[in-house]
Amino acid sequence: MNTAPANPTPTHSMTVNGTAKNGTAMIDKPLDGVRVVDFGQFIAAPAATQILVDLGADVVKVEPVHGESARGIGPHGEAMVQNYNRGKRDIAIDLKDPRGQEIARRLIADSDIVVQNLRPGVMDSMGLGAEAMRAAHPHLVYATVSGFGLHGPSRNRPGLDIAAQAESGLMWVTGEKDREPQKIGAQIVDAATGYVCAQAILAAYIRRLRSGEGDTVEVSLLEVALHLQTPNWGAYLTTGVEPTRMGNGQPTVAPAADIMPTSDGSVVVSAYSEVHFRRLCRLLGKPELADDPRFADNPSRVANRPALLAELHAVFATMTSDEAMDMLTTNGVVAGRINTYPEALRSPDTEASGLFIEVSRPDGESATALGAPWHLESVPKLSTAGAPDLGQHTTELLGELGYPNDAIDTLAADGVVAVGH
Repeated sequence: MNTAPANPTPTHSMTVNGTAKNGTAMIDKPLDGVRVVDFGQFIAAPAATQILVDLGADVVKVEPVHGESARGIGPHGEAMVQNYNRGKRDIAIDLKDPRGQEIARRLIADSDIVVQNLRPGVMDSMGLGAEAMRAAHPHLVYATVSGFGLHGPSRNRPGLDIAAQAESGLMWVTGEKDREPQKIGAQIVDAATGYVCAQAILAAYIRRLRSGEGDTVEVSLLEVALHLQTPNWGAYLTTGVEPTRMGNGQPTVAPAADIMPTSDGSVVVSAYSEVHFRRLCRLLGKPELADDPRFADNPSRVANRPALLAELHAVFATMTSDEAMDMLTTNGVVAGRINTYPEALRSPDTEASGLFIEVSRPDGESATALGAPWHLESVPKLSTAGAPDLGQHTTELLGELGYPNDAIDTLAADGVVAVGH
């Protein structure tokens, strides 16, 4: 039975000056009317399309009928799903079935942007890769996120955040001196790759608006992990001196990023310019330290860092973190309280940012999620829609593509699609 319509018609419409082409008034978000198909899983690709959602795009998340991989790895995976898929519409398709591939092709034909981070070669094997889709639809912006790039010997390796941290040198410089390398305490490379991918997609889309031509975007975890270390790499390429692990602090200046334990916690302090170091010594009631030959300039302070920290620690230990922060920040010394997660959540600055938002779940309950880490006047308030359930919008989206109800029922009965509620 042929379950696909003969000639699907795109149903989304671009906006001009805040008005849809059909004349309907709309909120003029930057990406109103832009359709995105997201084949992403875990973090990097979904994080990129989450940015597009918050900018106003209609993002359709395509999942396997059994759900994307993150749905099956417990609370951490559920956190990925809930925070990187807010406001998306969800369709569940068996892409191994030719009928599922046809649905995907029709979704792509009806879209402006495609994003995917499936295992290398998977999309190509189904005829849904960048080359085939851009040949069929030259207007497309097609973005691929990979672990190690698409052109080197590791192009077919699966890649995760931790592998990119390891192979980029990031783990090598993270941790205490003479101890084993450490990963960063969050999936920073995955998240940063999402931001970089969104940036490249937006640039490609602006070009398409000007020229009518789409583009192919490639972003890899490895390249982003390397680029995150630009100051380290710049110094190494200039001096030939290899960066090494040294815990907190910085290799050529002091005190810089050094931890100061207080009576009820700890703060991090950077006061390595001569002006700021003298000011720090004066504020701590130790002006003589600035004239001590061991601490007379940055090279001396770096060479004698243990002695310097011993002097500073003795004074900070007599203060609370609040007292230390009030003294330092009101006098122009760079410092930060080292917060736990509950403390960071309660921070007045965090609360003022509005980053944590209440979103609605498909079951009618509400939950707290992280919103966008930017503010635009044209987007005064983010959508409160949470992440969709698996296949929640399958029927709706197939209907938009022109599939009649009986065809949708057949596809669902045959396991080609999963229909949520």
